[in-house]
Amino acid sequence: MSSLAQPAAANLVQSVDWLAIAPPTLAALVALAVLVADLFLAEHRKALLGWVAVAGLAASALLLLPLLDGDRATFCLAGDADVCSYSADRFTLVVQFLVLGGALLTALLSVTALKDADRRLPDGEYWFLLLSSAAGAALLPAARDLATLIVALEVASLPAFALVGIRHGDRKSSEAALKFFLSSVTATAVSLMGVSFLYACTGTLYLTQVADRIQHVDGQFHTLAQTGVVLTLVGFAFKTAAVPFHFWVPDTYVGAPLPIAAYLSVVGKAVGFTGLILVTVVAFPSYADVWGPALAVLAALTMTVGNVGALRQRATRAYSAVRLLAWSSVGQAGYLLVPIAAAGYSDDPRRTIGSTLAYALMYAAVNLGAFAVAALVGRTRSANRLADYRGLSATNPLAALLMAFFLLCLAGLPPGVIGLFAKVTVFSAAVDAGLGWLAVVMAVNVVIALYYYLQWTALLFRAPEGDPVRHRLPAPLTAAVTLTGALGIALSGAPQLVLRFAGTTLF
Repeated sequence: MSSLAQPAAANLVQSVDWLAIAPPTLAALVALAVLVADLFLAEHRKALLGWVAVAGLAASALLLLPLLDGDRATFCLAGDADVCSYSADRFTLVVQFLVLGGALLTALLSVTALKDADRRLPDGEYWFLLLSSAAGAALLPAARDLATLIVALEVASLPAFALVGIRHGDRKSSEAALKFFLSSVTATAVSLMGVSFLYACTGTLYLTQVADRIQHVDGQFHTLAQTGVVLTLVGFAFKTAAVPFHFWVPDTYVGAPLPIAAYLSVVGKAVGFTGLILVTVVAFPSYADVWGPALAVLAALTMTVGNVGALRQRATRAYSAVRLLAWSSVGQAGYLLVPIAAAGYSDDPRRTIGSTLAYALMYAAVNLGAFAVAALVGRTRSANRLADYRGLSATNPLAALLMAFFLLCLAGLPPGVIGLFAKVTVFSAAVDAGLGWLAVVMAVNVVIALYYYLQWTALLFRAPEGDPVRHRLPAPLTAAVTLTGALGIALSGAPQLVLRFAGTTLF
């Protein structure tokens, strides 16, 4: 009896590939280390925690290098090594690079922001929450079952709620956190209901098994399966800030500390889109006729509403620069949705996803750069209005040139070649999928966006009104601006590297 039980027990025990899970694990361990160290460090030494966080995120990103040799997987189903909960494939590594790189740049911006706040923001809690969110965001692209996917999504999201509302006693910050929290909790509840329906129909949570079994669901469960698919997609649409689930974005970006607004615009968006890609392309390929048209409509609505919202920002309104970046991020989300929608019409949807990843990498670099310059201006102009950028070239020529470059990249104009390249890639994905009408909508929105991006760019080089204000560049802020600028310029010189890195064949 005992001899029979031993092999059975042995089958349940599996080795863990520690190298595969190292990047998110290290970020989580550094988060715990920072939280514990905060208890023992004197108040005047707590600035060291920021540099520990920066070093931890840099080390987590470097741990991606040993994983480039080949696909790795762990936490696999007993008796079936092909069905795993964690997969470190090409798709995972690209998104983890984006997430950890974005979190690292956010940390550099935060070092300066916390110093400027003069202890109004708690150091230990701030860095613990940021690292915890980054660990969850890095785990999500590796998730290959619905339970891990939802858990990773919440690990990334829950600390972000607290970060948005971390300014104690600030009414704007509290309102922003509440809106963000309510919308995200609603999204999670809808997603969980959809997942429960799918589990009831298929009896599994693994994405590849769901894809196989959902095609053969009994007729009496067919409606339940369809409902599960729709609810799961709606939940992730909330996370991507797709219209009409975008209402929380402008107020949340304004109420949050500026580095956290930058983090949400890049890493938060990457989390939502990664989850959407995994559930559509990997778990629900047989329902492409449902999610393909739905995402195409969402893409058209999202880019249109986002660009029109950005167009309506007045230069003299308080926080108009941050609001414009917020609405711009909604519009950019529409462009990111286009290749995912096109995947529903493609014979090889996994190749089409490469366009979304290429665009996401471009957007991450230049949008973080734009937020870095906004953080620079915000140090002396707390209202951060568009009018505050007038004459920036006279006081800080390098910052003005880089901001102009970032805005031109977002607009898709030379010398921002990487932005043009990314938009052409997305546009061609829509045309190749037969979505000509969506390509036309995208072209119209690109023209709309040109107006407000160029208007902001022109302000940078106009004569300043009144006495020009000098903007000091602290070392961390200098590093963030320089890194994003160097990356954008390098990719504009060799834009084909983006698509090669993103990969034409994923998963």
